[in-house]
Amino acid sequence: MERYVVIDLETTGNAPGKEDKIIEAGLVIIENNTIIDSYSTLLNPGKEIPLFITNLTGISDKDVEDAPLFEERADEITRLFEDSYLIAHNVPFDLGFLNTELENCGRNKLTTPILDTVELARILFPRSPSFKLSQLSEYLKLQHNEPHRALSDAYVTAKLFLRLKEKLESLPYETIEQLLKIEKTLKSDVYQLLHSRQQALLFSSEDISGIETYRGLAYRQTEPQSYQVRTLDLSFGEYLDHIYEENGAMEKQINHYEKRVGQREMSETIFDAFQSHQHAFIEAETGTGKSLAYLIPTIYEAIKDQKRIVISTFTTQLQSQLLEEELPMVNKLVNFPLHATLLKGKSHYISLEKLEHELRDSQQDNYDIALTKAIILVWLTETVTGDIDEIQLPSSGYLFFRRISADTEENVDPTSPWFARSYYQKARKRAQRADIVITNHALLCTDMFNEYQLLPSYDKAIIDEAHHLEDTASRHYGLKLDYIHMQYMLNQLGKTEDNKLLTNLINTYQINHDQLPLEKWDYIIEEAKYETDDLFRHLFQYVVDQHKSNKTLSDIGRTQYRFSHEKEHPEKWDAIKEMVNRLLFYLRDLIHGLAVMVHYLEKKEEIERQDKERIQLHTEQLQSYIDRLEELFLVEETSEQVKWIEIEAYGAKNAVYLYSEPTNVAGLLAKDFFASKESIILTSATLTMNQSFQFIQDRLGISADRLITKQIESPFSYKDQVQLMVPNDFPDIKYGNIDEFIYATCESIISLAEITAGRMLVLFTSYDMLKRAHALLKETLDLSSYALIAQGISSGSRARLKKNFQTFNQAILLGTSSFWEGVDIPGEDLSCLMIVRLPFQPPDHPVHEAKSAYLKEQGKNPFMEFSLPNAVIRFKQGFGRLIRSSSDRGIVFVCDARMVKARYGKYFIDSIPPVPLSVDSTQKLMEKAKNWF
Repeated sequence: MERYVVIDLETTGNAPGKEDKIIEAGLVIIENNTIIDSYSTLLNPGKEIPLFITNLTGISDKDVEDAPLFEERADEITRLFEDSYLIAHNVPFDLGFLNTELENCGRNKLTTPILDTVELARILFPRSPSFKLSQLSEYLKLQHNEPHRALSDAYVTAKLFLRLKEKLESLPYETIEQLLKIEKTLKSDVYQLLHSRQQALLFSSEDISGIETYRGLAYRQTEPQSYQVRTLDLSFGEYLDHIYEENGAMEKQINHYEKRVGQREMSETIFDAFQSHQHAFIEAETGTGKSLAYLIPTIYEAIKDQKRIVISTFTTQLQSQLLEEELPMVNKLVNFPLHATLLKGKSHYISLEKLEHELRDSQQDNYDIALTKAIILVWLTETVTGDIDEIQLPSSGYLFFRRISADTEENVDPTSPWFARSYYQKARKRAQRADIVITNHALLCTDMFNEYQLLPSYDKAIIDEAHHLEDTASRHYGLKLDYIHMQYMLNQLGKTEDNKLLTNLINTYQINHDQLPLEKWDYIIEEAKYETDDLFRHLFQYVVDQHKSNKTLSDIGRTQYRFSHEKEHPEKWDAIKEMVNRLLFYLRDLIHGLAVMVHYLEKKEEIERQDKERIQLHTEQLQSYIDRLEELFLVEETSEQVKWIEIEAYGAKNAVYLYSEPTNVAGLLAKDFFASKESIILTSATLTMNQSFQFIQDRLGISADRLITKQIESPFSYKDQVQLMVPNDFPDIKYGNIDEFIYATCESIISLAEITAGRMLVLFTSYDMLKRAHALLKETLDLSSYALIAQGISSGSRARLKKNFQTFNQAILLGTSSFWEGVDIPGEDLSCLMIVRLPFQPPDHPVHEAKSAYLKEQGKNPFMEFSLPNAVIRFKQGFGRLIRSSSDRGIVFVCDARMVKARYGKYFIDSIPPVPLSVDSTQKLMEKAKNWF
């Protein structure tokens, strides 16, 4: 008989060994796949329950004052676990508390087998957006009545487990076989579940629909897409009338449709640019329906011309929106089948061939690698794309994925059985037959710099989020190098007894020490690893020494240092260059050693193609590191190039990242991209400064004689929906009053939060200032009333932080960097946007400093032609976070008086839609805000 006991505990905190106690226990008993009983009790912790725990759980000191102590219920609880599995959502937490309490009252710890539903959900529902209990419940549509009450959480965990068990019992034999090789490394005791499924499959003729198997792998079949030639008899004007006019397709297909004049105007502008073979800048403000506006003419042109058109976005979020929402809608509007597909770089796709190779030996896997393999094995039974972005892996799992990505598929033989099973090749094939190919700026630039070998050929493209194109191009023309990836690659090569590449080759081909000088290999690997560590530690210390008094911090809090060979400390820099040369010597020796091994195995006619490719991949990586180290440290830079170092100031002493970028990509883009294409449409909500496209035009190198420009106004009534407020009594940060400025900012956050019931997004330009504000708010804000969420401090991705912000009734979200754009929080979830400082880049930011110097050399004004336009565009992005629909309303509170006092402040005001502007004391602005709401 199968018996499982699900437990959930509510506690006074997270530390069982530090006097935190259990205040409620809930248990649910499952037998034969049915919930048969439950048990719950409040427990007196013998201490006060913190207010935030009461707010979270609803359990107060009064509720537990007459409740039993844990000792009085200990035997009753432990008896329930006899001959049972213990199940919990995050077993270490619940079992940790339970065993601590048992020890405290003289009982033995529980040693029952365990099943952790967090771990099992990661494996069996790999595409879930989150693995928190509440969000898994939402994803699986499980009823969850009282979150953060023990019995309710235990019930929903029990239902989750039954769904997990059901999913496991649907997996094919090959997947179960592979999971059985891994299960010993997992935390959950899943052997019996897997073994039972294996035995059931051995004695059944069950055929799992839609699953293919090959070489011990089971994966979802991909159905071949049907393609048909379509023709359009309508003129473009008739086609637009059918969609946009009264009683047209839009009105019929879109619920609560509101006609937007600018949408049709944008479609017409794009078609005109296509027809005249011109490029176009189109700034489409929030609410214009930009995506539909460009998809409609793009589809018409692609079908009429019988040539594909590429659409490139910066964010994966917009890619998903186009594929899952916008294109299905356009399909309804045009009433004929569209052929659209997504194509990413090779590194996004899994290689089944490489995975099969890696699965042969799982004995030495650490936990993260075993978990990653388990997640991927189940995901393969679901995915049709093989795109790793569909799932979440553990942190080091992404390093493992690099070994099994299609990036490592070099020269795959088209006649090989693996070629037909390559997700990347299937994606390329779909792209070659599609009308619309959706990609990202990174692949667009990679394709551009590789002479258009990656994307299928195209003459026309739409570049959405076009304000990111310059930075993406700069990164792709530049280079990056860091300690973690170098050491990881050297570790993967391994020594003769490390169970890595070298050991596997020795064992596979039975190479002995007489045939190859393997001892020398061990010495070279050790020296290469030592020299790598030594170099990066010295670079770390060098940056620390240079930054004793003046520190530049990146958006994520790293210390940055721009270096230039002629300006560095001669003695110290020469020592670093000597270290680089020693490391290069050993890296070249490793390449030579790999070449000798390949030559030896080829002479014996023994080497398999897969092993030869693995050696080739490592050789190319080693050569890439050599090239980058030489470029960074041994080649003199020019004024058109910037090199810099970033360090984690409070991290490991070798946590160093090296970068190099061109200071100007305009000429490169003009020659490599715009001159070779018929028509490129660049669009974004933020392209102009003071109604002019000149800045973006200069940065991207587009000739005015082939350019159409258009601004599409928002349909929103900003003057009725927004109040812009700027206090005139804030401390002036220019005179070193940073502490007073942060204090005034926090006071205003608290005052506005009371007026708007939280619902605030606070945008910072400095991660350091965000951290200091967060620390002060924690001391002064009533945290029982407001949830305080801060980027880089609260755990989770940007999407997770945004979701948490929307979950709480009263919340304040502090963000920097990525929160300035791409975050949609519509409706009453966001009522106030605070911009702490105008978003100028620090003048000593390495890239900013180099680009300014380059412009100065050209006789230009770096502030007016670079710093200010960049800041204005960034400001417009931040401003755009507040109003996302015609019913939204709220306050934009700008703490930076330069907005109204500085001569250049008008450029910020004139670049956003006209809104009422109030400049007054903080107190009077608060009164006005209160009256407005």
